[in-house]
Amino acid sequence: MSVLLPRPGDTVRNRLKSAGRTYLANDNISDALLPGDLAAIEHEVERCTGAMLDALVIDTENDHNTRGTAKRLAKMFVHEVFAGRYLPPPTCTDFPNVRSMDEIYVVGPITVRSACSHHLCPIEGEVWFGVIPGERVIGISKFSRIANWILSRPQIQEEAIMQLADEVESIIAPRGLAVVLSARHSCMTWRGVKEDGTTMTTSVMRGIFRDGPAARAEVLSLIQAKGFRCR
Repeated sequence: MSVLLPRPGDTVRNRLKSAGRTYLANDNISDALLPGDLAAIEHEVERCTGAMLDALVIDTENDHNTRGTAKRLAKMFVHEVFAGRYLPPPTCTDFPNVRSMDEIYVVGPITVRSACSHHLCPIEGEVWFGVIPGERVIGISKFSRIANWILSRPQIQEEAIMQLADEVESIIAPRGLAVVLSARHSCMTWRGVKEDGTTMTTSVMRGIFRDGPAARAEVLSLIQAKGFRCR
């Protein structure tokens, strides 16, 4: 009599449910993973992807182009495209704002890549950060690390930019924070209406930039000077 063993994903899901945690597409679940879990998840994704290719009536055994595709897809999803779900947050050492800088600085454009939660189609774009520091600051490279960590998950752009702003705000508690994200969605260009050249732009303003029209206008003009163009 054969015994059905639990799938690796089921084990992690049960662990998350027991802890009262969500595991939505754009959640990070790295702190719920134990040694060996990620390799087991990758193996399960490979098995399920192979089943999907079979369902599409693709002969992966005799087709030299798709032989090994399931394994490649599993590795890509777990370790690259959706790595932001499984990797812990990047180390972001913060430093005291020794000279009490209270002027605006802007970082960007930072190239970001993600995938639409609805169709898992690529999203590619650029993000800009505008900051008026509080008591702490981080190195400018950390903005890129945070952006890539947040975007490397199945996302919708409206939620991704909120997660970006929340993460930066939690680390440095700036007096003002502006985040502008402009991206091209292949779920609109590759399928559906197939409208080439269309981009979506979202922005989040916190602190001084939200409450002060003059400060908001100034940070947006600096972001435009660094390459952003309203389309």
